[in-house]
Amino acid sequence: MTGVLSSQQLRGLIDGGAVCADIAILPEQIQPASLDLRLGSVAYRVRASFLTGAGRSVADRLDEFGMHRIALDPGAVLEKGCVYLVPLMERLVLPEGVQAVANAKSSTGRLDLLTRTITDGGTEFDRVAPGYRGPLYAEICPRSFSVLVRPGMRLNQIRFRAGQAVLSDDALRALHAEMPLVDGPAVIDGGLGFSVDLRPEAGTLVGYRAKPHTGVIDLDRVGHYAPADFWEEVHTETGHIILDPGAFYILVSREAVHIPPACAAEMAPFVAMAGEFRVHYAGFFDPGFGHAAAGGAGSRGVLEVRCHEAPFVLEHGQIVGRLVYEKMDQIPDQLYGAGIASNYQGQGLKLSKHFKR
Repeated sequence: MTGVLSSQQLRGLIDGGAVCADIAILPEQIQPASLDLRLGSVAYRVRASFLTGAGRSVADRLDEFGMHRIALDPGAVLEKGCVYLVPLMERLVLPEGVQAVANAKSSTGRLDLLTRTITDGGTEFDRVAPGYRGPLYAEICPRSFSVLVRPGMRLNQIRFRAGQAVLSDDALRALHAEMPLVDGPAVIDGGLGFSVDLRPEAGTLVGYRAKPHTGVIDLDRVGHYAPADFWEEVHTETGHIILDPGAFYILVSREAVHIPPACAAEMAPFVAMAGEFRVHYAGFFDPGFGHAAAGGAGSRGVLEVRCHEAPFVLEHGQIVGRLVYEKMDQIPDQLYGAGIASNYQGQGLKLSKHFKR
């Protein structure tokens, strides 16, 4: 077994007790190459983000950094600028040789809702060591908007892999020659490069910038909120924009991306050589994303951009990040966009599902 585990293999992990929960895991949590994780019934407001550290438990660190406990049922507001720790419903009893990596879901990232997974004894965010046995926790920090959450909500997801799954640049070039991964020249160097689109085919709208003072977003409400209440439109006629430090933007890649059924991909969140900004908070791309047989003809990647340090000029076509492709151990029995609730197949510039079109 070598590669990212697919949907049918995830069901096997659940049936075998490697992934377990007191409340049964739902079929709709299983994605082509990942499992959605559910919030538990309480949250803890903490003084600061932290990593547990080798030999220590999250419970120990909560005694040190916890401020107060919040019941999430029937609903609780997580306030912008605060840090919360939420025990997740799922626990892991991983086999030796199987590791896991977690990430925020697409809708979570598009709300600038920083969500990371930590474990007992963990020394990295969103990474679970092979053979880990224990609980999972979500660290949640709303950056732009306060949000209303409830138990069972799915803000992050986890992917399982065995062995070396990442495709080398040579393997990636061979794959692109066999089936184009982008609708244009492929810039391959440490992954597949992608650039920003600041010259749309029609009009001047190139993105959105989060407003600084808004109301609460109920994460259960889909297609409910008026974009103008939460976002400022970003327009340009020159093919460039200036990013303000600390501001959060939704932009879109120039390339239409294709993830073949035998691959998954993860977007590198920060490339220092490209500039002092982060371009993605929700980095999983499932097998079938943008794939013609799964209802797509290439799908552009939405960029969740936050600039750091100094104002930065972003130009049309500028390389802003890398997409790292991974081999699936098996082709999933269900592809992204093919008969499942996939909100972003065939997407262009698009806010999260909570906003009206």
